[in-house]
Amino acid sequence: MLRRTLLWAACLCSVLPAATRAEPAVRPADYAALAVELDARIGFEALPRRAEPGWNLDTRVRAGRAWLGERFAGQPLNEADGFDRVSGRPDAPLRPVAGAAGENLSIAFHRGFGSNALFPLGPARFPAREARGEGAVAILFDQSQRAVGLKVHSDYADPLGGRDARPGAVEFILFTRQGARIARISRPLRTGVTAIGLRRAGGVPDIAGVLILNSDPGGIAIDDVLYRTAPLAG
Repeated sequence: MLRRTLLWAACLCSVLPAATRAEPAVRPADYAALAVELDARIGFEALPRRAEPGWNLDTRVRAGRAWLGERFAGQPLNEADGFDRVSGRPDAPLRPVAGAAGENLSIAFHRGFGSNALFPLGPARFPAREARGEGAVAILFDQSQRAVGLKVHSDYADPLGGRDARPGAVEFILFTRQGARIARISRPLRTGVTAIGLRRAGGVPDIAGVLILNSDPGGIAIDDVLYRTAPLAG
């Protein structure tokens, strides 16, 4: 009897993980489809075009119906291998804060995009080349979203092989307006532009903020952030 009971329990344990496996909170979405579906885009063209290193911004930035900063209030900032690292649950309600002088954000004309782009500044500080793109950036939307998209440019190709030009990865941490983490997602980058779309499972409109980190050797630039301002139907 004991042997049969143990056998039944083992079989049940082997079945339960598949039966109760949770669905991903956020799924990949096609950027081109989101560009049609969502009605707003942040393109960073409010400032005049200026070649890199561009404009140094030591404060929070208002862009469309969103605020941008380095991280969210309540999150400690650390450094690892020249990159910003942010951890911990943010304070509620969600609020972006600027980084230290020269370590926040910059906007410059980016030849890979052919337009202005956002550079999160890392520990090396503006205007150092090694600071551009090695930082963190936090985006807080006025209206919580069920899908977002953006384009990320990783390091330029290095045909002469003078440095490690293998692209790294970009990481997204999505939060509700009360600071609860929805999902943490890592996406590999390719040299040049990577278009990324993210959609909330079940269409739940609770993505209030996105924290973006990266490990790309040459740093990243961000452009064409897609989001929605029109009221959500259903």
